[in-house]
Amino acid sequence: MTVELDAGAVADYLANHPRFFEDHAQLLAGVKLSSALGGRTVSLQDRQMEVLREKVKSLEMRLAGLYRVGEDNDSLNARFEDWTCRLLSARNDVDLPHVLVEGLKTVFNLPHATLRLWGVTESCAHTWYAEQVAADTRIFANSLYVPFCGPNNDFEAARLLDADRIESVALLPLRVDADGEAFGLLVLGSPAPERFTPDMATDFLSRIGRTCAAALSPLLA
Repeated sequence: MTVELDAGAVADYLANHPRFFEDHAQLLAGVKLSSALGGRTVSLQDRQMEVLREKVKSLEMRLAGLYRVGEDNDSLNARFEDWTCRLLSARNDVDLPHVLVEGLKTVFNLPHATLRLWGVTESCAHTWYAEQVAADTRIFANSLYVPFCGPNNDFEAARLLDADRIESVALLPLRVDADGEAFGLLVLGSPAPERFTPDMATDFLSRIGRTCAAALSPLLA
């Protein structure tokens, strides 16, 4: 009686007997497979080589992508260091907010940037960065625990940029403590809709926000 074996049973048998083709090498040499390249028939060894080449090609592409990401990260870190050095070089508290904002625009090639602080010392109360902001802006800033990035949906905060055309914005809350109330808002804007998008990573913007908050906290009452 002939026993019919399905493909699954054959596959299980070969998996459980890894030395099968060592003991029956003549069978392995005769195995022919269809190639994914042109549909021609090739030997098992040739088909394995094709699979390995595809895997190597895929790994090379992934490696190239990781290399590009690494280069981008190195560039961002160098810019961040440059900007931080500018903050450290500010000679006094009066210069610091201007150096901070202008440094962001120059180092990171930002078209528009500004900030607003509240609860500052009396000596800072009449400065440009302590000008009155709408209550909604302060409430919105206090509701943010990560930077907001996306289209400018007529945000009150975006009007602080005093620009004719702002299509996308990044709004960074400023806090002394991670769980404390916001004491300010850093506003970044661009006429390009794709500059700040809802799906972009905000880790680097969070670093900028934390650094700004640490630098500006001495201005608080």
